[in-house]
Amino acid sequence: MTLKVIHLLAILFVALTFAPSAAHAFSLMNKIGMNQTDYFTAQDAYRRWDMFGWSYLGALVFPLALAWMLRGEGASFWLAAISFALIVLALVVFFIWVFPGNQATQNWTVAPENWQTLRTRWEYGHAANALIIFASLCAVSAAATVARPE
Repeated sequence: MTLKVIHLLAILFVALTFAPSAAHAFSLMNKIGMNQTDYFTAQDAYRRWDMFGWSYLGALVFPLALAWMLRGEGASFWLAAISFALIVLALVVFFIWVFPGNQATQNWTVAPENWQTLRTRWEYGHAANALIIFASLCAVSAAATVARPE
């Protein structure tokens, strides 16, 4: 594949990964103070959002491939590499702060005693990921402005 195609795929997959993170972040202020019944009802709207998980594969593979193709190209290489590293960071944040809440609550269908702590970590973990993935999107997009033409 050509550099331009890989770059386009990198941007598209990072953007696709950003979409659900942004939705979570924008709903945080409306949900963070809800009581348990209302919160669990609201969480039901996210059922099947796990299908967005596959987008992380493309958001990892294509920025990494782009960085590989741009090695030795200075700023464009570093921007692609930063985009990849930020997606890795987003996955770390997810598995440390978000995923444990999903597991402990059986995807927000069971309310353990510490559900409010889990909610706080889950909500702010998603908000952090929205910022991280947005930065990744900015970096991979900016790499196009400094990349040399093929």
